[in-house]
Amino acid sequence: MLKDTQEEWRVTVTSTPFTGKKTSVRTDEVVMPDGTTAVRDYQVHPGSVAVLALDDADRVLVLRQYRHPVRQKLWEIPAGLLDIPGENPLHAAQRELYEEAHVKAEDWRVLTDVYTSPGGTDEAVRIFLARGVSEADGERFAVAEEEADMELARVPLADLVSGVLAGDLHNNCLVVGVFALQAAMTGAGLDALRPAESPWPARPFTP
Repeated sequence: MLKDTQEEWRVTVTSTPFTGKKTSVRTDEVVMPDGTTAVRDYQVHPGSVAVLALDDADRVLVLRQYRHPVRQKLWEIPAGLLDIPGENPLHAAQRELYEEAHVKAEDWRVLTDVYTSPGGTDEAVRIFLARGVSEADGERFAVAEEEADMELARVPLADLVSGVLAGDLHNNCLVVGVFALQAAMTGAGLDALRPAESPWPARPFTP
């Protein structure tokens, strides 16, 4: 089986020309296999979690949100940053599902782990599958900025797959999540997915 492996080429010089609120940009001079040195700029990212919440009718909970860099409103699955170094990703995912959709879930599994764009950022995302969904207790979380304009919907998985293939849906976590879910459902089954607390080398955490 193919498997990605850990490797780190020698860095001779590193700097951080930009530091933002949540992310930064790093510039490294990296020694190549032929002995030459190349400059690589990339975004340093704390990591993210995303949740594909599936109800009993095989509908996926999605939300529509404005994304300024691409100047579009995108249909997405609930997601958010790992705000605290070493934060348990399951706890972060449960928080995001509550805050963005006011939903809780009984059964959690790891659907897949991805690097969003490894040529330009070190962002790692863990996508969870959440089942047994229901309305969360208490008052809704107070939203602001782009989230104040969000729309929520429950869409059949087959419709999302068709939308991706038609070029109508573009969010990377949604695309990866729906196809991973479809593959799991037609393969070994959802109960064969990794437990929610499975190790995540890209973003180590305390269980």
